[in-house]
Amino acid sequence: MSTNPTKTSLPAIVGATLAAVGASVCCVVPLALVLMGISGAWIANLTALDAWRPWFSAATLLCLALAFWNLYGPPSRCRTDGECVDPRVLLRRRRWLWIAATFIALLLLFPYYVTWFL
Repeated sequence: MSTNPTKTSLPAIVGATLAAVGASVCCVVPLALVLMGISGAWIANLTALDAWRPWFSAATLLCLALAFWNLYGPPSRCRTDGECVDPRVLLRRRRWLWIAATFIALLLLFPYYVTWFL
């Protein structure tokens, strides 16, 4: 079985980020709109998306797991024909993955720590 060592985890990271934004839209978006001075009764309708938060959170964790598998799993370094990824490129990709994972974790946990600021 031949794997592609240059396969990027960017689609998984983008998918995880979008799913994390979807999971926190019930809390982050209304707060961001109010902080920007935008208000209205329609903002309360965004809390209706709270029922979808577990599904978005699951999709986020699945995409992050896929991204980590792509960069830390067996196919991340070398193919069966001996072609390998430059270690500097792999290190840079892993660094960006950890930065994205930290940002995503902050978004996912936002509904739980926002009460400290209010």
